[in-house]
Amino acid sequence: MTPLDYDFIRKCLKERSGLVLSADKQYLVESRLLPVARKMGMGSLAELVAGLKNGKSGPLMTMVVEAMTTNETYFFRDRTPFESFRSAVLPALMVARRAQRIIRIWCAAASTGQEPYSLAIALKEMAADMAGWRVDLIATDLSSEVLEKARQGIYSQFEVQRGLPIQLLVKYFRQIGEMWQIAPEIRAMVRFQQLNLLADFSHLGVFDLVFCRNVLIYFDQETKTGLLNRLRPLIACDGNLVLGAAETVVGLTEAFKTVPELRGYYAPNLRRVTEAATVAPRLVAVNGGR
Repeated sequence: MTPLDYDFIRKCLKERSGLVLSADKQYLVESRLLPVARKMGMGSLAELVAGLKNGKSGPLMTMVVEAMTTNETYFFRDRTPFESFRSAVLPALMVARRAQRIIRIWCAAASTGQEPYSLAIALKEMAADMAGWRVDLIATDLSSEVLEKARQGIYSQFEVQRGLPIQLLVKYFRQIGEMWQIAPEIRAMVRFQQLNLLADFSHLGVFDLVFCRNVLIYFDQETKTGLLNRLRPLIACDGNLVLGAAETVVGLTEAFKTVPELRGYYAPNLRRVTEAATVAPRLVAVNGGR
């Protein structure tokens, strides 16, 4: 792949998915895109790039983006956010939502499903306390390929061994040959749908919790800030945004503030909301009440 072809791929990936690749990642692009070229009957990456230039928004571009944005995930990843969810966050939400008895959770960039299924298992383990409650658990990802795997809920021995306690494996999975499939009642708890985080997602509604973990690390600062600011209206004032261990809102936006006692959790900055509300009446007056 020539430097010009690599720059073209980098530009396309940033525009379509927000993924930012440094100049020294050409080897990674080549290793992931060669199988795509072969699958499409192309003899080289140069031919693949030519195909992209001829049909920039077509199925080939979709395949390239999906090949480059398939990220690592595993059950109960980093563990601490899930322990906080069980011990502190969910009990507090149940007190706050006792009148409605509805809790909404969104897993953005859910990949092959381990994160939303980890939450579903945690909820199932608390079934006795949640009798009569409805939990709306939505999981989205850019890639249709990984979402299809997530819906099937079938994982290899290696995948189920990563982060999943043996007692939960025995309780919620059944073995199919050398693979393991998560129980139908757990799969039914999660609603998967395709979504690009660079596109508008306001139609999803308001959530009590948004898990957007290990996503920001692939974006540049402008894209990170834009995404965080667009997430804010979708999170209830007493809800939380959950980021990955290597991510933070600090220095990116004032829409959220850290929750010191809950690592990885961020709360809407209500002070900023209050300030905006006090400015609004003055704007109306200036515009003659229109």
